[in-house]
Amino acid sequence: MVDLTKKPYYLTKEQIAYLKQQLATMTTQEKIGQLFFVIGPDEQTIDIAAFVKQYQPGGVMYRADESTKIKRELTIAQQNSAIPLLTAANLEAGGNGIATDGTWFGTPLEVAASDNPQNAYQLGNVAGFEASQVGVNMSFAPIVDLDQNFRNPIMNTRTFGSDLNRVLTMAQAQAKGLTDNQVIPVIKHFPGDGVDERDQHLLSSVNSLDKDTWMNSYGRIYHQLIDGGIPSVMIAHIFQPAWERELEPGISDQDLRPASSSKLLIDGLLRDVLHFNGLTITDATPMIGYNAASSREQLLPATINAGIDMILFNKNIDEDYQFIAQAVQDGTISAARLDEAVTRILGTKLAQGVMNTQGEFTKAPTANLDLQTAIHHQAAQQLADEAVTLVKDRDQLLPMTPQKYPRIRLVVLGDQDDGGFKEGGSVTDKVKQQLEQRGFEVTLFDQQHLDFHEVFEEGVADLKAKFDLALYVANVETASNQTTTRLDWVHLMAADAPWFMKSIPTIFVSTANPYHLFDIPNVSTFINAYTGNDETLNAVMDKLMGKSQFKGINPVDPFCGDFTTKL
Repeated sequence: MVDLTKKPYYLTKEQIAYLKQQLATMTTQEKIGQLFFVIGPDEQTIDIAAFVKQYQPGGVMYRADESTKIKRELTIAQQNSAIPLLTAANLEAGGNGIATDGTWFGTPLEVAASDNPQNAYQLGNVAGFEASQVGVNMSFAPIVDLDQNFRNPIMNTRTFGSDLNRVLTMAQAQAKGLTDNQVIPVIKHFPGDGVDERDQHLLSSVNSLDKDTWMNSYGRIYHQLIDGGIPSVMIAHIFQPAWERELEPGISDQDLRPASSSKLLIDGLLRDVLHFNGLTITDATPMIGYNAASSREQLLPATINAGIDMILFNKNIDEDYQFIAQAVQDGTISAARLDEAVTRILGTKLAQGVMNTQGEFTKAPTANLDLQTAIHHQAAQQLADEAVTLVKDRDQLLPMTPQKYPRIRLVVLGDQDDGGFKEGGSVTDKVKQQLEQRGFEVTLFDQQHLDFHEVFEEGVADLKAKFDLALYVANVETASNQTTTRLDWVHLMAADAPWFMKSIPTIFVSTANPYHLFDIPNVSTFINAYTGNDETLNAVMDKLMGKSQFKGINPVDPFCGDFTTKL
């Protein structure tokens, strides 16, 4: 059973007495409602007040929208909830995780490239301040995964890199920035993403490390953060077979389960081995990685019985509620297990100041909405200056000046706003405008309308007559529900690929994925920027032109373990 006097709760006798009284007066339906962390209802399609009163969820999670709209929706939700709600957002890269007019501070990998924990604190501080302004009290971040596989399509710039000490240091600093703004940090994705090369949105992926290697990497990160009092952990749809076999010798392959439905990994590894006493929340349950494990009717009760307290998102909300209600009614979920989960939920709300012992909501946003984005953009500028990384400049093409290379051929790759977690959309117009403002003559390569004469017939001299340097900018952002984040050249003759790069100076800048050298190993000059926000684009241009030094370090191996990428 939960010990509310211990970490991470430290509740007083008064608070514990209130919680027990609250639990005793709640109906079974009200308790079931607390288990659900639902998709934030949109006022344009749903009566939020009626929705909250009907389902009585324990929490709501919103995707980014305009700040005044989010604040209004969350205010309505809180005003109509009998028990104050946990209100969450993916605050992974700044306040833009909840407010489209918030600050895109920078990806965690950009923060890691600065090698400055103060920037990680500012990531949490900026995101936490802006989120609290609109009524968010919980962050589904920091991400504490290790970027161990450059082919993984979902982690990448969302992590603090591959060095566990840096990941731990940065996650601790980000968490402090959040808590200083009274936003609850939720570390994710237990038992650890970044080993597999697949996306748990699409299947149940695998953390294939042996138990000792896991314990000395992911386990060490979780252990130290738990020891430091982290209040909540998000549970992923990821297998960790070595630890399930350690905890149940002889278990068959067929009986192995992703963490989101594994009692061995939650009650066993997380709670008994790592001694986590706090709140557990699944990753989003509409993911295929969740639903592939079993039928949803069996899976939702199995999730609660595994030791997980809250179910993130729903499919058909009435159906999902009924699956849990039926499991409680027939004893599949015991009354004791239901009470244990609700105790952790209410205990977290009390311990984190979301509600008081009168059952009142205590974290109402201020009357006047002020995101302070001007101040926050200054912090983002400092991060960008410290983080942009020169990976190689083999032929010493830098600095890039209008006197040296007056005519630029600009080729932008990716640059699509498609899929979850994408932050920045297009960089094409911004880069072109910046180059022109700095005195370059720019011709943009048009992948949609190919010059067939150039593609099939022109040689080096023909191209030298058109431009002095080719600048490639890849904005291939990490996104959910995709199988790769690789360079995808125009399929006709790879028409936009720099076949001429040994004859005409060619510079490659990545504003997202740090691993593109794997697909273009022979390029002379390669720069990782990690984030496509305005501050980072400005910093890249200053550094390309020699107006500012490159200061960033490599938080991952940009050479992908391949000797050819270093040549």
